[in-house]
Amino acid sequence: MCWSRALLSSCALLLIVLQSCLDAVPISIDKTKVKEPEQQPEEPPANVDTGLHYDRYLREVIDFLEKDQHFREKLHNTDMEDIKQGKLAKELDFVSHHVRTKLDELKRQEVNRLRTLIKAKQDIEGGNDIAVDHQALLKQFEYLNHMNPHTFEVEDLDRLIKSATKDLENYDKERHEEFKRYEMMKEHDRREHLKTLNDEERKKEEEHYEEMRKKHADHPKVNHPGSENQLKEVWEEADGLDPEDFDPKTFFNLHDTNGDGFFDEQELEALFTKELEKIYDPTNEEDDMVEMEEERLRMREHVMNEVDTNKDRLVSMGEFLVATKKKEFLEPDSWETLEQNQAYTDAEMREFEEHLAQQEQDLNQRAVDLQKQRTELERQQEQLNAQKIELQQVRSATVHCFKALDVLITQNGLLVTVEGNDISHVQAADNPLHVEQEAQLPGHQDQLPPGSPQAHRVQHEEHQQNIPQQTHQEIPAVQPEVGQEHPHQP
Repeated sequence: MCWSRALLSSCALLLIVLQSCLDAVPISIDKTKVKEPEQQPEEPPANVDTGLHYDRYLREVIDFLEKDQHFREKLHNTDMEDIKQGKLAKELDFVSHHVRTKLDELKRQEVNRLRTLIKAKQDIEGGNDIAVDHQALLKQFEYLNHMNPHTFEVEDLDRLIKSATKDLENYDKERHEEFKRYEMMKEHDRREHLKTLNDEERKKEEEHYEEMRKKHADHPKVNHPGSENQLKEVWEEADGLDPEDFDPKTFFNLHDTNGDGFFDEQELEALFTKELEKIYDPTNEEDDMVEMEEERLRMREHVMNEVDTNKDRLVSMGEFLVATKKKEFLEPDSWETLEQNQAYTDAEMREFEEHLAQQEQDLNQRAVDLQKQRTELERQQEQLNAQKIELQQVRSATVHCFKALDVLITQNGLLVTVEGNDISHVQAADNPLHVEQEAQLPGHQDQLPPGSPQAHRVQHEEHQQNIPQQTHQEIPAVQPEVGQEHPHQP
């Protein structure tokens, strides 16, 4: 699985990948045997998955460093402790120009990749208008020197080795904590479910739970991981060979699937499949597949601690053969499975539940606060809606009044005197249009009251008709202002 592949350290990669291609070449003139190792160095980096977010960058750097003859020789004579302390990184100054140029290019590509990730994250968070300080954000990526984004220097190799080593050494610890939280949450959910049941239902649920536990624990004996009995079982059932003919060296070669001369963690975990099948079955209700993977990792971790003497997280042929001669290999202790080793203590469970209770209380309080805010916002919205309706009504009434007033003025010839916002005087008159139409009828001109505005208008029109047409310009009629007397009115 991907978790297991993530446990290969960069130091192991630097040391093993390069040494494997050196050690794998036999002292022989058989060209077929000599040519085969030349193709092998490409394979381990391609199959390695450290699980780190900079895994590709790490593998590409190792791949090109391996191509430099000087660096290969220094690596062959450098132990793991010197690599961790940065002594190997200083040899970078002596590699070929071609390799350095390629490393510079790889670093520039990695810096651009990180900048793209930073920009993408900013876009997702909605900060498009905010200027990005890439130099400040690149500080979080400790595996490269962000102050020099153009060339790959000694500091870059030193940072890469130390960062990958630290990240991968913490992996097992983080995995244990994650599995512990999973188990405690699983138990917490079961207890919470019991609280929702009545006495009879709770009793049945508890009986079913105990039945499943007993059923899960009822399995064949599990061999100690990495012991002779366990490996012989693989030799017989997986390889189809006679257990009496068991040979550790042959066994190692059979299960070194990539042929690099080492058991990596993935290859080790594959050896425990038969043991895990004794305990777990995906079709059984009582078997948890998450626990199965944890059991696999426990077995792998145990073998690594017992066999990997140089702590490079790989098992070499020599380390494996030495382990097969130990008493622990021939007469191992019984292996205790997960159901025999609870992942958490009672005190840890109490602390976990208290933490969950506090989280739930905080969430409930937050929900109450949000509900209060929502209620207040709804109240304010209702007030605003009421004010809006009131203003719309006032506006509608005002418009209606002005329209009615305009109709009265138009139809009835009202003369309105307005002072400020108050109508101080309204004087009614006959409809001028109606009077004017009547004045144009024969016999009606004499009937107009003398001195009235209509009489003056008629006299004015007659006067205009008697003026000689000396110009084509129209004389604009002078209209009396509202509230003022007509200029011709006595």
